[in-house]
Amino acid sequence: MRLFLRLLGYVRPYWRRLLAALACMAVFALLNAVSLGMVLPFANILFERGALVDGSAETGELVIHGDAAAEAPAADAPGTIGAVDSFRAELRQKILGAFVSRTPAEALAKICLALLAVFLVKNAFAYFQTLLMVQIEQRVIRDIRNALFAKLSGLSLSFFHGRRTGQLMSRVTNDVTMVRRALVATLANAFRESLLTLVFLTMAVIVSWRLALITFVVLPPIVLVIARVGKRLRKRSARIQEKMADIASTLEEAISGIRVVKAFGMEDYERRRFSEQTAEFFRRMIRLEKLAALAGPLTEYLGVIGAVVVLWYGGRQVLIEESITPDLFLMFLAAALSTLTPLRKLSRANTDLQVGLAAAGRIFSILDTRAEIVSPPGAHVVDAFDGRIVYEGVGFAYATGGPVLSSIDLEIAKGDVVAIVGPSGAGKSTLLDLLPRFYDPTEGRITIDGRGLTELDLASLRGLMGIVTQETILFNDTVRNNIAYGLEGAPEEAIVAAARAANAHRFIEAMPEGYDTEIGERGLKLSGGERQRMAIARAILKNPPILVFDEATSSLDTESERLVQEAIEHLLAGRTVLVIAHRLSTIRNADRIVVLDGGRIKETGTHQELMDLGGLYRHLYDMQFRDEPIKRDSAGGERP
Repeated sequence: MRLFLRLLGYVRPYWRRLLAALACMAVFALLNAVSLGMVLPFANILFERGALVDGSAETGELVIHGDAAAEAPAADAPGTIGAVDSFRAELRQKILGAFVSRTPAEALAKICLALLAVFLVKNAFAYFQTLLMVQIEQRVIRDIRNALFAKLSGLSLSFFHGRRTGQLMSRVTNDVTMVRRALVATLANAFRESLLTLVFLTMAVIVSWRLALITFVVLPPIVLVIARVGKRLRKRSARIQEKMADIASTLEEAISGIRVVKAFGMEDYERRRFSEQTAEFFRRMIRLEKLAALAGPLTEYLGVIGAVVVLWYGGRQVLIEESITPDLFLMFLAAALSTLTPLRKLSRANTDLQVGLAAAGRIFSILDTRAEIVSPPGAHVVDAFDGRIVYEGVGFAYATGGPVLSSIDLEIAKGDVVAIVGPSGAGKSTLLDLLPRFYDPTEGRITIDGRGLTELDLASLRGLMGIVTQETILFNDTVRNNIAYGLEGAPEEAIVAAARAANAHRFIEAMPEGYDTEIGERGLKLSGGERQRMAIARAILKNPPILVFDEATSSLDTESERLVQEAIEHLLAGRTVLVIAHRLSTIRNADRIVVLDGGRIKETGTHQELMDLGGLYRHLYDMQFRDEPIKRDSAGGERP
């Protein structure tokens, strides 16, 4: 119930449309009763040719044939039952009186015209209620998807550790589709079919309360079956949706890593892995559908059992006891049998509701996740960097592992170029990730111009920085929009100037549509060096006071590295720079080199100072260039 009420919260903004749809459903249900009431005059035409014929042309006296004894309430009937019987007799007279004509043919013509009119209006209201419900459900689904994406994009990086991309995609796509089924089942089908069931049962009670009692005997078993089957469906559906998330994740991994799959000849392995998951999904889905398919037939068969009992008992009342007229019995039978269809749809609506609620639970588990990294209340908005960045006793450990950084003390003045080097796993990337608050330190603190990062507005903090990583992220958009990402309305001249400074203008101009060329998902139409230069152009256009480079040239060939290095030099001018360099030759001119090992700072100094020290940096340098002759620069320092 809690999940369902929370889902209804997304419907609240569209309550006017919902009320209009419910009103259309109510009119639709009432017109179903009216159309069913046409059984009465039509039966009279068939059973008694003169039943709806004006009895006296001379006096104008109305004559409606029928069993008077059956129509009159019993003398000893209790008050409520007697009132029902009186109302039934009066209603019958009014319905038949509405179709009185001079000849049976005229009465039949009236009935046919009335049927045409009633069904026209009824179907018009059915159309409008469907249209309104489609508008509501699609708006709600849009809002839920937008809320999910907004939540995912706002969560901290730690949330995504250990979570597969395909599973998150399944939440936004497949699970939201399941929620749509729950909304349709509840707001449309359940309300409409419940209303129709109520209307038909009310008609049955009015026509014959005794026969109606037999119908009510059938309802408790039906409700029990629906409830029990629905509970099992919800559990099975939850497991199926998890399996669908696994399928989506495997698919995403195989497609995004298709180069590796082909390089290692693992196509057959990936096919088997995918086939095993789809086979398991198939097995679970068949078990679910078997259970779902059972609900409808069980409901209907229970209804048929009740209908047979009604036929037997009602037939005795008409043929033997003569306590009800044939036309009323036909009308009761039509009303009772008409309840079977909405009851069957209600059982299916319950199935859809349980499946949808299982999906809603997974969606809300994401929406309820709290972001670990947020701006504090009353956060200070920072728009410039004028002093220094200070790491004070900083330590960090991921939730699922041991410490990555310990006792980091580091001071970076405005305009400094500081290189971070060290063996793999030393904590270099983590050290830089703390600066834009991708994570918060578990010990110590980091300040900018004397203010702790946790005191600053998060968006303004990250606005101070341009970040270029080894894994360049570009989007399936034009070259222009990728360079101007985050800077809507950037002038064309500035975009081109940034591309020139990044050594990217020449290859962009050679593309089929220049700056309007679509570069494909993740920029796959570009080479590695071209992607890096576009990322640098993006950073140049942003013009941030602080630059962060995380091994931006480590995966490039020599020519691409030269062009990227030139672009980086254009970008460094007048900025504070922190750079992780895999190729130590690229950071020889840094103002300071910080050597990390085991999460701790081992050495600090210029290139020449560290070479002379003969410690870890000298070891790393010698390992990288052991096969190259040592040369001397003009100052007497060593260079490769």
